[in-house]
Amino acid sequence: MKIKERLMVAFLIIITIPIIMVSAVGGAIITHQMNAIEKSYDVESNTIQILINPIQVLNRMTRTICNNIETCAKVSPEKLEDKRFLAEINSELQEKYSYLVLRKNGRYLYIGDKNEFEPIKEDMPDYGADSSGIDGGYYLSGENPCLVKQQDFLTGDGVRATVFVITDMDTILPQIRASATQIAVSFILIICFTATILTLWIYSSILRPLNTLKQATIYMREGNLDYEVRAESDDEIGELCEDFDKMRIRLKRLIEERLQYEEESRVLISNISHDLKTPLTAIKGYAEGILDGVADTPEKMDKYLRTIYAKASDMTSLVDELSLYAKIDCDAVPYNFNHLNLEQYFSDCVGDLAFDLEVKNIEIGYFNYTDKSQEILADAEQLKRVINNIIGNSVKYMDKKKGLINIRIRDAEGYVQVEIEDNGKGIEKEECQKIFERFYRTDASRNSSRGGTGLGLSIAKKVIEDHGGQIWASGKEGVGTSIFFTLKKWDAEQKGKEDIEHEQDTDY
Repeated sequence: MKIKERLMVAFLIIITIPIIMVSAVGGAIITHQMNAIEKSYDVESNTIQILINPIQVLNRMTRTICNNIETCAKVSPEKLEDKRFLAEINSELQEKYSYLVLRKNGRYLYIGDKNEFEPIKEDMPDYGADSSGIDGGYYLSGENPCLVKQQDFLTGDGVRATVFVITDMDTILPQIRASATQIAVSFILIICFTATILTLWIYSSILRPLNTLKQATIYMREGNLDYEVRAESDDEIGELCEDFDKMRIRLKRLIEERLQYEEESRVLISNISHDLKTPLTAIKGYAEGILDGVADTPEKMDKYLRTIYAKASDMTSLVDELSLYAKIDCDAVPYNFNHLNLEQYFSDCVGDLAFDLEVKNIEIGYFNYTDKSQEILADAEQLKRVINNIIGNSVKYMDKKKGLINIRIRDAEGYVQVEIEDNGKGIEKEECQKIFERFYRTDASRNSSRGGTGLGLSIAKKVIEDHGGQIWASGKEGVGTSIFFTLKKWDAEQKGKEDIEHEQDTDY
């Protein structure tokens, strides 16, 4: 049975069974309680009349006591001034949700219930008022509705007095209240009984997999995305479980990527703030020195200005590299891939670098162990940036009087492997992978006298990976560091296929 059909049957059951059972049980309860009302209060009205006209019932409840008060007022009115006698009558009235009040010459000498009487005190009828309203009484409406029966009489000394029997109209008959309570309880029990039957019927096919999904959502809310949801049926809920688990897997991957991105962004902002603060502080200090007249000679003035210019250049370099890295990281920099002859390209790069390195007393060596006609597919400009960044990093951390940088190129099956080795200060084994992180420096303090932004090797890593290669490092502290990266070969077979495709496109 499909879920839709099950829900329709469940809907019919939960509507019809409670109506039938509540009607039967409610009828029995009302019949029993109406019989109790007739027996207790001597009422011979039908059920509808009792429910819609409770004043009649409340009126008859105190009829006997009122008749006794009337007789006493005619025969022995002095009893109505006896507080003990009045207390006895009031005690009987309290069982009927009523109380007694005695007024003599405008003063209230006895009040059976002061809290109930105080709000209606000013509304009490005067002596001799017309009492032909409701079976010899009055109905007082308002916030405290009540039924008032009045009995006037003259005391032994000829003073006017009145006895009031007041019945609270807000009080529901106990039998009616009990009927409502019993019907409500019966309705709740019937609903629970019906719900239990339906739960037992559809639990295995609907509620259990839904509970599994609910538990999965709780785990997800608490951050646990490893809870697997398995489909136990082939119906709609089974399909939902499968889709939910696919969503969980994708959400887990997205959250992991998001957390990694946020952590990297936090570190990035912190590092940028630190690297910008150092040159800004120097610029501010030297500018204040000029404003305060500390640079009082042409030599000092020239030194201060050159320092400010150098620090501003450092900041410009940092901002440029940040901008470049942001573009590369977001794949916003278009690569211009071309077929490059490996030997010719690296020979030109070494030639460009040789003079600058010679000035710094650093010797550069170049060794190509591959075929001289070997070609690679690369962006010449970006690849040169990689080489310059790696060698610039070697120069920055060179601690030998006579520096040495060797570039070696070897064959690696479908790739060529480039090694750039130096004899600088070297790095520890644990730091070999960290040096490609943004802003990472092997210095204990970021305020290094060697300068730099800490982005050079991270940019190199991104460019090489975008070329389809890999980059890694090895080194030994005090001996030197080697940076390795791979580039895809471009062989003759691939070149022939491309030429054929180009010719076909031209013919077409």
